[in-house]
Amino acid sequence: MKEFTEDYKYERAKSKMQNLKAFYIHFTVYVIVNTIISIAKVIRNVNNGETFNEAIFDFATIGLWTIWGVGIAFHAFSVYGLDFFLGKNWETKQLEKYMNQDDR
Repeated sequence: MKEFTEDYKYERAKSKMQNLKAFYIHFTVYVIVNTIISIAKVIRNVNNGETFNEAIFDFATIGLWTIWGVGIAFHAFSVYGLDFFLGKNWETKQLEKYMNQDDR
């Protein structure tokens, strides 16, 4: 079995770090943008005669958080989830398997 070089380990760690950073940025934008939009919708709905609870629990407001939240969940799964379901060394084992198949 071949050992991976330090360059490979560095590039892999750098890639994981970039993916994690991208997820944090995506999550931060999700919270900030949805908060601003939700506040604007609630204020508009209250000014149009709805009660505060009606304005907060409006389908459009909840739908906004939910639909984008599904996207956030998929992004989180791509960053954190594969190790949970496939094992921590799954990718390495698959790479070694395919590399060994090429040697035949």
